[in-house]
Amino acid sequence: MIFDYEMMRVIWWWLLGIPLVGFAIMGGADLGVGLLLYLGKDNHEKEMIINTTKTTWQSSQLWLILTIITLFSAWPIAYSVAFSSLSFVLIIALCTLFLRPLGFLFQHKLSCEKWQNHWNRAIFLSALLPSFLFGLIIGNLLTGLPFQLDVDMRLVYHGDFFTIFSLFSVVSGLLSTFLFAMQGAAYLQLKTEGDIQRKAQKALFSSALLTLLVFAAAGYWAIFLEGYHILSLLDTNAPSTPLENLVKKGNGLWLDNYGHYAHLWMLPASTLVTAVLSFCYALLHRPKHAFFYSSLTTAAIILTIGCSMFPFLVPSNLFLKSSLTIWDASASLNSLTLMFWAAVFLLPLSLLYIRWIFNLLCRKKEDTIVHSNISPSAEALLTNSPQKPENDQKNHDYRQ
Repeated sequence: MIFDYEMMRVIWWWLLGIPLVGFAIMGGADLGVGLLLYLGKDNHEKEMIINTTKTTWQSSQLWLILTIITLFSAWPIAYSVAFSSLSFVLIIALCTLFLRPLGFLFQHKLSCEKWQNHWNRAIFLSALLPSFLFGLIIGNLLTGLPFQLDVDMRLVYHGDFFTIFSLFSVVSGLLSTFLFAMQGAAYLQLKTEGDIQRKAQKALFSSALLTLLVFAAAGYWAIFLEGYHILSLLDTNAPSTPLENLVKKGNGLWLDNYGHYAHLWMLPASTLVTAVLSFCYALLHRPKHAFFYSSLTTAAIILTIGCSMFPFLVPSNLFLKSSLTIWDASASLNSLTLMFWAAVFLLPLSLLYIRWIFNLLCRKKEDTIVHSNISPSAEALLTNSPQKPENDQKNHDYRQ
């Protein structure tokens, strides 16, 4: 085999980060547009905002599916523990995501303004709740979940509904919401014109500022937040054997990796630079560059969290020995190797797909939107005007 067990585990840890970053960028733009739905002053402008994501929302949800598949395939124990412990939050997030296609389908087909407003609220909630809950999940992973694995590897969860909503996890949810709003604002500026574009530019500044403030506050909080560290000597090439590691918990241990590898500080530092560049390019009316640097900001935040937690996947804050890492929660070497070669084969196709999607996002506005300074009546007049000669010909034939 080309790679040993240790290297294969590290490779799959990085491969798990790819769909996470992809969902944060593409799904963040999709959900962020839903968060900014009420930038539209009437149902016509709201429909224009919704139309910017109608053609791409399926691909953004694909990244979420790839994340779940990667976690299930490479880290089956961590998958079962995380989904069992956070099942309530995940069910709410998935159920609200189901409202999005229904809202896209019915919002513009109903002539009743009352029902249009109801579906607009449904689309907004289907963006707000998942955006907050995904950040809430990350916050719970950083603070640790109250679970225990007994000697027979049976899961015992000791938490309740209110355990999930700790203060730090709520702050993480707010960070995720502001981050997705920033991504959505950059996307809206790329895909719209007129009043909506100007509103998106202002929303990009405010959401980027809030993202940086909350991210800086969470980073400072991490100094005092209880993190996790492995004390026992690890055989990183040994088969996965949970419950055999000695784990300690202490303040500031999530910053331990940055103390050993100083170059990792480039990740949180780049967040400030890319967020400022995104807003500067937005002011210069260069929306492609603004969206690009907003995506880099999103990727930097996700990678910062991942590098802080390494090698932990799902830590336990009550029974430290039950904490799961990449060394003791992975699939077998044969399974990881087989999936690795499958990923090598599919990676070029995935890159081509990503390029196609990015080109679709950056298409000319005339191909994807209706200008915001055209009224609905004028739009209908412009749409029907080319059909007039054909209708006249039909009437002439009828008279003949």
